[in-house]
Amino acid sequence: MNATGILGTGSYLPSEVVTNEEVGRGAGVTDEWITRKTGIRERRRAPDHQATSDLAAAAAERALAQAGVRPDQVRYLVVATSTPDHPQPATANLVQHLIGAVNAAAFDVNAVCSGFVYALTVAHRLVDALDAGAGAEPGYALVVGADIYSRIIDHSDRRTAALFGDGAGAVVLGRSREGSDLGGILATSLVSRGDQHRLIGVAAGGSRLPASARTVAEGAHHFRMDGRGVREFVAENLPGAVGRLLARAGVRPEEVRHFVPHQANGVMLREVWPALRLDNATLQLTVESQGNTGAASVPVALDTVHRRGQLEEGDLVLLCAFGGGMSLGSTLVRWGRTRPVIAARRAGAVPAGVPAAARTPVGVAG
Repeated sequence: MNATGILGTGSYLPSEVVTNEEVGRGAGVTDEWITRKTGIRERRRAPDHQATSDLAAAAAERALAQAGVRPDQVRYLVVATSTPDHPQPATANLVQHLIGAVNAAAFDVNAVCSGFVYALTVAHRLVDALDAGAGAEPGYALVVGADIYSRIIDHSDRRTAALFGDGAGAVVLGRSREGSDLGGILATSLVSRGDQHRLIGVAAGGSRLPASARTVAEGAHHFRMDGRGVREFVAENLPGAVGRLLARAGVRPEEVRHFVPHQANGVMLREVWPALRLDNATLQLTVESQGNTGAASVPVALDTVHRRGQLEEGDLVLLCAFGGGMSLGSTLVRWGRTRPVIAARRAGAVPAGVPAAARTPVGVAG
């Protein structure tokens, strides 16, 4: 039986471009400072009338179109987000309603910027279990990462205002295409370090510190991050996590063709890249034109690379994300046969709001 793999990808980016100059006016920094510290030149911002579910639904529809799967064929709908529409219900239920996935069990996963890889892992196991029973019909899972960080950052805080953009990305999971026994998710690794939970977070709005006039006045609902601590966490944990994942899969580092990381900070990613020893892989970076889109960054980057035609059947693709918690997730995928991307373009599935420059490969050759 063919393995469970990625059958289609999709993404959505709002049309409004926010330049470094605009960010700098609010945060008191220059374009040069932002570029030098982050590698980011622009990011996208959602209009006031859009919520996370709207971005997620647009990306989901594009992934379904590219995979050739109807919404009513989806059995599981998992949304990774740390900026939900509401504290409850789950944003996934709102997406289910928007796209008409009437037969899907829908729920959210919150592992902050690692959320998409965590959600992908859960969905993978669910699809495998669904297909394991005798006579079971093949099922599909729709996995979405979506965030609107522009609503929770302090735009005067240069440490976060310079980094974040809004967006959504999605993949469809199912059995690999007939005649393609290469594709599939080969291995996954999830790591949590609760002892470092204070490095990233939003203090107010939950049961520990309920919303009040005082918490609003103190800015306790804003996203806060210890940038130096996060950089140290990544440097200390990412190389080992990648090495263990590849060893578990029985894959040599030089066999990996593409590394698609969480687009947290381009400068930081380039710094840690040599330690991964993925000598024949391309470091796929989209952060320059998209910024850090939270849980959306891995699927948006994957969709961008896919639609450039850079992924070939049989390629080993390593997805990796890290975020609040602290958390870290990695998934190794052998790319299988997908429907031609040109068919998806005719269906309107080209990532919205991506400038012409972002369609040119920006990956760093390993």
